[in-house]
Amino acid sequence: MAKRDLAELKIPADSTFIPVAKRVASTLGSQLGLSLTDLDELSIALTQACDSAIAAAEDFGGDHDLKLTYFATNRALVVDVDLLPAQHPAARHSAEAVAKHHELVDAEMQRLAYEMIRCFVDDFRPQIEPRTGQVRFRMVKHLAG
Repeated sequence: MAKRDLAELKIPADSTFIPVAKRVASTLGSQLGLSLTDLDELSIALTQACDSAIAAAEDFGGDHDLKLTYFATNRALVVDVDLLPAQHPAARHSAEAVAKHHELVDAEMQRLAYEMIRCFVDDFRPQIEPRTGQVRFRMVKHLAG
């Protein structure tokens, strides 16, 4: 499985910037040969993943950014969504902030959000690192054929 980096995008953790992330995904997916249906499905999944990361940022407090990394394999477009803390030390995630996040987030709503994402992509891997507070969502959309 050869990995080919396509693009990296850093945006504020704010829902008004999600259309930018979706546009990049659609453009790259189109160039790789994803169908219109696949592009729509990826767009829906990406919106939900960004919304989930933004909700985590709000629970952690402080300023955050989203870093989206787009890369291709021989058979898929992969999008990673990472929640990044602001550059000042006061906004760094701590184990206490992560624990608070898990207490505040309604587990059933989070489960439903993740299941929705899984409906629209071929592989979805949420990752929340309890020691550092790093939040990452990986979505994979396979190319047809």
